[in-house]
Parts: sequence; structure tokens; C-alpha cells
Amino acid sequence: MKNICQSCGMPLAKDPMGGGTHADGSKSNRYCSFCYQDGAFIQPTMTAPEMQRFCIGKLGQMGVPRPLGWLLTRNIPTLERWQQPAP
Repeated sequence: MKNICQSCGMPLAKDPMGGGTHADGSKSNRYCSFCYQDGAFIQPTMTAPEMQRFCIGKLGQMGVPRPLGWLLTRNIPTLERWQQPAP
């Protein structure tokens, strides 16, 4: 599970930017560039259910049927980001 974004579940190998960035500019090996940049989450107040809905919508735009989108995102609440207390 370490080869996927620990926020949205996207395979890190599919990230066109090669991963998110820490505050010092180094690449994150936990989060993708769509979720994490400059050492912070792009949408810091988003909840796990909101992330699931967002990802299902994005997958739908790519032609993925909604039931499959749900299947692909069902583990989002178990990812590292969502196990931490909300800021």
C-alpha cells in the first residue's frame, strides 16, 4: 500500500509530477502532487468521505462507471492521511 497516495489512493507511479513536495521542495513518497504541495495538503479541510466523492467524480470524468469508482475508492478512509486527527 506504500506505492499509492496516502490521501487519495492514486498509484504514485501515475502522478505526472512524480509525487507531492515537502516544504523544502523534496519529493514526498507518501502523497501525490494533486493532494500535497509545499509541505501541506491542497485541500486541508477535506474529509475522507469528501475525498471519496471527489475521486469518484474525477474517475467518472475519465469514463469509469460510478460503481467501479466506488470500488476503487472504498479504502480511502483507511489511508494514512485519514488516520490522523483533523487539523
